[in-house]
Amino acid sequence: MIRQVRTGARALLAAGVLVTGALVGASPAAAATAPTALTASDYSLTADYHQFDTLNSALVSTLGTSAVHTVMENANHDRQALPSSFSVAGLSTGFRFDDSDNSDCQSVPQGITTSRDSVGTANSGNYDGHQLVLVSWYTKDGCNGAQQRSRITLADWDATYPNKYRKILLVEPTGTAAAPDFKDIPIHAGGVSWYGDYLYVADTGRGMRVFDMRKILNTDSGGTADQIGRQSGTVYYAHNYAYVLPQIGTVTSHAPSGNGLVWSSISLDRVNKSIVMTEYTCQSGCTDYPNRPPRAIRYPFASGATTFGATTTASQALQLPWYKLNGVASHNGRWWFNSSGQKQLYYWTPTAGPATFAWVGGGESLSYWEDATNPDLLWSLQETTGGRNVFAVTQSTYGGG
Repeated sequence: MIRQVRTGARALLAAGVLVTGALVGASPAAAATAPTALTASDYSLTADYHQFDTLNSALVSTLGTSAVHTVMENANHDRQALPSSFSVAGLSTGFRFDDSDNSDCQSVPQGITTSRDSVGTANSGNYDGHQLVLVSWYTKDGCNGAQQRSRITLADWDATYPNKYRKILLVEPTGTAAAPDFKDIPIHAGGVSWYGDYLYVADTGRGMRVFDMRKILNTDSGGTADQIGRQSGTVYYAHNYAYVLPQIGTVTSHAPSGNGLVWSSISLDRVNKSIVMTEYTCQSGCTDYPNRPPRAIRYPFASGATTFGATTTASQALQLPWYKLNGVASHNGRWWFNSSGQKQLYYWTPTAGPATFAWVGGGESLSYWEDATNPDLLWSLQETTGGRNVFAVTQSTYGGG
């Protein structure tokens, strides 16, 4: 059951009010151009889900694991209601992180996925007894420093449980079978998708890193904030985190030579049983990002599985007419793209063509929320320090029908 429906925000929408913090208008504007097809066979993936088997077995034996329900029983952060100043067309529900995470200039939220991605509408979208919203973050070495590590947060989204969330550090196994260890993963974590038990996290220049939600490790939350990994014997610290999620494998991207993909955001399409990705690029003038049209690529999972085959060829490839894209979603032949730079949400299908909607500033990834009885939703979030709203809108408001 979805909580905290914003009736006040809906009243503002009905009145056509422009509220500080977001644009409320959702009237589509005709787009000048539309996506065009690329050769899908030019794009492929290679997957290795057993890259760290030996090390992970040793870590599990040494540290033990906690199931997701145990992690959530020990959730120690309070999520807050959306502020009254936040509004966006079609707003259904949402939350904000606690004051510390909302104002932390060192750690920044990026990707979003939910237990509805993982299991669909079965059992009300519960994974291990909990309906969850999962957000990926990267942490910098200081407010303006280099990327240092990454994490996820699991937030309960069910009336049965308190309004709590828990942080879990993402780590890469290292060391040996006799002395297993782990280290930080300093990636942008711009997108995240949860399918079955597997968590896929975008790794900007490479593809995706893979994690298994059944293998959350227990660590000692003591030590100092800078300590990571094995200290002595069976004592393992993780920047004061009580839980870490170790990488199990890697999905590597292959694209035309000299034109590699920028894995800026990813999302799950449960209908087409695939992951879609898109790139953050600029029309001109960027130094940290490519100056060229972005692409969106669809990669199908192996038949009947929540994993990719050893080799996977893309089933769809698009060149896009929009820029500075931070989010992508696709469901049943429909596509959405979020541009933080333009504060717009683009909608496109091959038959209906493109449409453009006003959207929030600082917008990041998108995730499609299937619902068997209520309207389907699009979940998204804002990265802006002091305004980190995690919210869901009715997908039909944005061209979904």
